[in-house]
Amino acid sequence: MLNLIFTLAVLAAPASKPATNVQCPVLGSKVDAKSPTVVVRGREYRVCCAGCDSELKAKPDKFLKADGTPRNAK
Repeated sequence: MLNLIFTLAVLAAPASKPATNVQCPVLGSKVDAKSPTVVVRGREYRVCCAGCDSELKAKPDKFLKADGTPRNAK
């Protein structure tokens, strides 16, 4: 029963928008389609490493504008 509830919750969760950033929002390093991704506020971002993954999750306001655009985006 618990598995069914979990499965339904996952299926009901909104899909995240795919990552389009070309720079890591945290360190500014170049990222590409093979880079790790992280979902923050329903949006997917590419990051350069696992450290940036946890940093972005912990402090999204530091690295993202209110509309979700990375602060270091050109």
